[in-house]
Amino acid sequence: MGIIRSSFCFMVGTLWGAYIAQNYDVPNIRNLANSGLFMVKHIEETYRKPDAKIDGDKASNE
Repeated sequence: MGIIRSSFCFMVGTLWGAYIAQNYDVPNIRNLANSGLFMVKHIEETYRKPDAKIDGDKASNE
């Protein structure tokens, strides 16, 4: 009786998730996460401060 009681919420959640995924247009979470990571990387590269060591090397080479 204990294993059925403890896994009841998991089983109901799995069945409910399968029903929702089959009957409604649910977005793909993996694609949504990948696009979010791409936007964060783009913002980081755009607004990152230049490295002081690299700027000093460029000034001495010129």
